[in-house]
Amino acid sequence: MIPGLVSFVGNTPLVELEFPIIGSSMRLFAKLEMFNPGGSIKDRPASLMIRQAIAAGRITRDSHLIESSSGNLAIAIAMIARQMNLRFTAVIDPNITKVNRDLITAYGAEIELVDQKDEEGGYLHSRIRRVRQLLEKLPGTVWLNQYANPDNPRAHYEGVGSEIVRDMPLEPSHAFIGVSTCGTIMGVARRLREAWPNIRVVAVDVVGSVIFGGPSAKRRLPGIGASRIPEQLDASEVDEIVYVTDWESVLGCHQLVRYEGLLAGGSSGSVIAAIEKMAPRLPRDAVIVTILPDRGERYLDSVFNPDWLAESDRVEIPLQAAHRTLGAADHLRNAS
Repeated sequence: MIPGLVSFVGNTPLVELEFPIIGSSMRLFAKLEMFNPGGSIKDRPASLMIRQAIAAGRITRDSHLIESSSGNLAIAIAMIARQMNLRFTAVIDPNITKVNRDLITAYGAEIELVDQKDEEGGYLHSRIRRVRQLLEKLPGTVWLNQYANPDNPRAHYEGVGSEIVRDMPLEPSHAFIGVSTCGTIMGVARRLREAWPNIRVVAVDVVGSVIFGGPSAKRRLPGIGASRIPEQLDASEVDEIVYVTDWESVLGCHQLVRYEGLLAGGSSGSVIAAIEKMAPRLPRDAVIVTILPDRGERYLDSVFNPDWLAESDRVEIPLQAAHRTLGAADHLRNAS
């Protein structure tokens, strides 16, 4: 029932980047997830969650898929659902870029726009409430639930994590990984620690996200951060957190174009900004691996639009205000 195109998900390139933003003795490797068929890393969990739901009998030819996503996961599910002739409804919010919305509808998916902010000042709680309403209202609906589905981190453990272990030419000292649903960082961190127990896992979050206990605030960049703590987050897998602003993420995207000719998406700029911010504190011989989750064409009307952020939103924060090391107390708090 799963179409053949999905067999081309994964085995994306791992390349070494040469940035003047890091020390001359450091090395930086990046997994280019924009080379997946749907253009992003979200092809991986979308295909595995759907495959497993089919195997369990939850998805049949009469099913109507529903997911809360304003970006790449919705695009990935829409692509697969179109190939399978299944209905799909994406529950989105106003932060979605025009290009992403157009891509979702181009695949024939339906749109449910949630424009009422939730109690955290974001839209995630509101989107999930809308999902639950649709499950009760519409017959044959199936919610894959990227936030709590164990096949989400599993897809990254077996996929991008294992591919990094296979393809890295030397042992990495640090992994910088963006967070949102936390499926990527959980799956990848677990796989990398199996191979390299001493690796430092650095979560890259955006100012305004509450994932690691930060105060909720306005966020513009889709695909990174969240207004609720994801069920699958296990903070014991994370050693450090670096926060970046929307503006710093924009600058990181432009640096990828300037120095590497890579047109990558917003959260790719976030990890580049975090690495640049952390570089003075890293060992001179650090070997860094990171993940660039998606294509930049989806952000031409946002990140790559010079008028996207108002002057008041063009904010940078110093490392001392943006960096946190997670200790035993944090891990115990998370476990409770």
